[in-house]
Amino acid sequence: MDVSWLWIPATLVAAAAQTARNTLQHRLTETLGTLGATQVRFLYGLPFAILFLIAVRLVEGAIIPSPTRQFLAFVSASAVAQILATALMLATMKHRSFALSTVYVKTEPILVAIFAVSVLGDPLSLGGALAVLLATGGVILMSWRGGVSASGRDAWLPALTGIASGACFALASVGFRGAILSLESGSPLLRASTTLVWSLAVQVAILLVYLLCFQRPALIGSLRVWRSSLFAGLMGALASQFWFIGFALGAVANVRTLGLVEVLFAQIVSRRLFAQQSSGREKLGAALVIVGVAWVLLASR
Repeated sequence: MDVSWLWIPATLVAAAAQTARNTLQHRLTETLGTLGATQVRFLYGLPFAILFLIAVRLVEGAIIPSPTRQFLAFVSASAVAQILATALMLATMKHRSFALSTVYVKTEPILVAIFAVSVLGDPLSLGGALAVLLATGGVILMSWRGGVSASGRDAWLPALTGIASGACFALASVGFRGAILSLESGSPLLRASTTLVWSLAVQVAILLVYLLCFQRPALIGSLRVWRSSLFAGLMGALASQFWFIGFALGAVANVRTLGLVEVLFAQIVSRRLFAQQSSGREKLGAALVIVGVAWVLLASR
């Protein structure tokens, strides 16, 4: 049975869950700071990731694949890149609206396509490349702030941190797909779940050591708000689980480009929860994102 097409619904679920997680982290940043809110995603996500892996192991009746040196290298590098990406994303949210911050971060797909072809040899057709460019162009159009007289640090810093976040997310995505493919046994679902647990374990260890040494109040604060943090961790683990399933089944450039629907989800969240309005330019950009995403789906066939 061909299950390769399942990367499409997996990516859509991942994008929706990630929007929910980002919304929760956006609120937690105000009380915990950037790194404290970043730690929530990993610390409270790890137990759910372990439960996911156990469930897959029991259902499939298969042995969890053993890590190789290549796997550990991919996981470690990607885990660090994702920590940096998350921290930069939350820092961007301090200076810009929720939707616009998401837009800056979503300059990622072009870099994903380049890294995936050069590092993993993932195939990318001409149609797929044009679709990535179109969707990313829509994202850039949405981020354009025409008529705003902001200047100096307030003008360029959010764009810089947002785009840097997107670059780190791109490196992490390519590395995680590399880790999944480097495992020598197991179904795509089992390999994806195994990679998720390893990556979260590495991330929790790194952040725990750092926060204990340099920002202990942020760590204590994240433990005090465990009720709200637990749901953020669940959404984070759920999003990552489905991202990894997408990476296991499809080309990473296609997965991350389809994931741009998160920008549209973020627009809805901004209007409903944060009372932030979209301009006509942002709506036109959203339309280009939709066309680009549709093109990716057609090209992937």
